[in-house]
Amino acid sequence: MKVAVLSFAHVHSATYIELLRDRSDVDLITTDPDAPPGDPMRGKALADELGVTYRASYEEVLAERPRAVIVTSENTRHRQLVEQAAAAGAHVLCEKPIATTEDDAHAMIDACEQAGVSLMTAYPVRFHPAFTALRHTLAGGSLGSLLSVHGVNNSSAPGLDRPWFADPALAGGGAIMDHTVHIADLLDVLLDGEQPAQVYAVANTLLTRGGADQQEVESAGLLTLTYARGLVATIDCSWSHPPSHPTWGGLTLTCIGDRALIEFDAFPPLLDGYDAAQAGPRWEHATIDLDAAMLDSFLAAARTGRRAHPDGETGTRTLQTVLAAYESLRTRQPVVTGTTAWPLPHFEQGPAGPLFQRGDPPG
Repeated sequence: MKVAVLSFAHVHSATYIELLRDRSDVDLITTDPDAPPGDPMRGKALADELGVTYRASYEEVLAERPRAVIVTSENTRHRQLVEQAAAAGAHVLCEKPIATTEDDAHAMIDACEQAGVSLMTAYPVRFHPAFTALRHTLAGGSLGSLLSVHGVNNSSAPGLDRPWFADPALAGGGAIMDHTVHIADLLDVLLDGEQPAQVYAVANTLLTRGGADQQEVESAGLLTLTYARGLVATIDCSWSHPPSHPTWGGLTLTCIGDRALIEFDAFPPLLDGYDAAQAGPRWEHATIDLDAAMLDSFLAAARTGRRAHPDGETGTRTLQTVLAAYESLRTRQPVVTGTTAWPLPHFEQGPAGPLFQRGDPPG
């Protein structure tokens, strides 16, 4: 089956390429025409390093009629590439977040439905067997009624290597846009798609304080989600790992019921020790390859023509939580999900450094 990767902008693109390259059932083609000139992590230079076929443009790739396409571009470019792929008859896996506006997300869903192809959102953590066990435990009743959930998705700042993550025009936001959605997807699974009644958010730029160009987006965020049933969930979505941290990131979920408590860690270390060559600690992970599991599901759906999950509607629901969080930052008030339009975030300088977002954008 012919599969294409469109853009190498996202940090996950190289991982997907390596996994697809090594599959005997995949004929892989790639392109990254928006790559900055001379960037060794982008464009033909990366394709040559990984040993994969490269084309000069999106149009050339789609002219070869791939059956499946993976979009790993900058966030605000998702819509254009998804619509192009759908028009070419390809099933689409789109990197998260699905988009940065609801209008774009709905347009992508409509384009894929009209073309008769699947649109899948890249949420690999839901494929973890331990999360499946957590879901079954909750459904089986041994946890009792779910009272609260605390989710943490932290990492190093991706903008250190990929500057577009800190550019609102390309990323749509900062840590809230980047990391809220993984936890929001797990909540979506556990709660069967139920949306929070209210979202309240706080954020700052303190973790990436440096030049003015590093303070355009938030680097730390905390969301509180309140559901009609009385459940309260929190999401720590901060870029709080320093570059020297032994792991790039991590994701945990703590579920508290009236009978028991369950903790889920998506990336637990197998070995914890000291690496003399690197002069620092080292962890070896004890987990399945979640990206590979997600790709397996996507390719199976593309091959058979069945609907892929998590789908575009799932991606849109999680995006709504993000957009409500940004509106909460603007108003400093809890926001009802899905009722407000969201302007690009901005920050103002206070006496102690960058403050939470406030007020309407200047001009």
